[in-house]
Amino acid sequence: MTGPANVASPPQPRAAERILKTARELFYKEGIRAVGVDTIVSEAGVTKPTLYRCFNSKDELAAAYVRVYDAEFWARFEGAGAGFEDDPRTHLRNYLTGLGERATLAGYRGCGLSNAAVEYPEEDNPARLVAEGGKVLLRERLEGMAERMGARNPGLLADGLLLLIEGAFVSGQIFHEGGPAGSVAVIADMLIEASLKD
Repeated sequence: MTGPANVASPPQPRAAERILKTARELFYKEGIRAVGVDTIVSEAGVTKPTLYRCFNSKDELAAAYVRVYDAEFWARFEGAGAGFEDDPRTHLRNYLTGLGERATLAGYRGCGLSNAAVEYPEEDNPARLVAEGGKVLLRERLEGMAERMGARNPGLLADGLLLLIEGAFVSGQIFHEGGPAGSVAVIADMLIEASLKD
C-alpha cells in the first residue's frame, strides 16, 4: 500500500551543498590542485555556471572545503574530551588514540588543513588563510591544555605536541598500518610526563 499522493518526496540537496560535498571528497582524496572544475561539476551533477554562481572561483571553493574540514577536525577533537572537561590529559589522549587509529588505515590522506597549506604556498590564498587560522587555533588550544596539565613550560609542550600531531598526519600517509602514527598517543603521554612540574 502506498502513502497519500500529496506527500512530497524528501528535498534534494541544494547545488552548493552537492558541489561542496563532492569537492570535499575529491580534494581530500586526490589533492585540491589535482582536481579540475570539470570533474567537480560532472560528479556533482551541476553545470560550470552553477558552480561559479555558488563559489566565485576554485580558490573560494577550496577555502570552503578547508572550512568544512576544519569544522570536522574540531568536532573530533572536542568530541574526544566529552566527559573529561576537567582532565585535558585524558582528553588529548582520547583524541590522539583516535588519530592513531585513523592514520593507520588504508586511504588515509592526512590533515586537509596541512595538505592545503602545502599545496598553496601563496600567503594570500583563501584556502591557505583558512588552514593557517585552524593551525594557529590548535597551537593556542594545546598551550592552554598544557598549562592546565601543569607543564613547566606550556608553550614548549604545546609545540612538541603540535609537531607530534603533524608528524602523525604526514607519516600516516606513508606507512599506513603498523606505522609510527599508531604510537602517537603513547609518545604524547611520554612527552607530557617529561614536561610536568616536579
